[in-house]
Amino acid sequence: MWYTKYMARRKIEKENIRNIQKSSGSYLVRIPIGIMRSLGWKERQKVLVELYGKNKIIITDWKK
Repeated sequence: MWYTKYMARRKIEKENIRNIQKSSGSYLVRIPIGIMRSLGWKERQKVLVELYGKNKIIITDWKK
């Protein structure tokens, strides 16, 4: 595609910095592929999201 050669790659020290996006009333944060692979998570997998303290979120695998 025409735009791929102009897209800048993030520097290694900023690789895990992500933006929050809003879509249809929900908020999205994209997780780096390396983290997804190391956790063994797949697309559409259910996860548990919990607030920890005032400013931390914990995401864990959902167990039935």
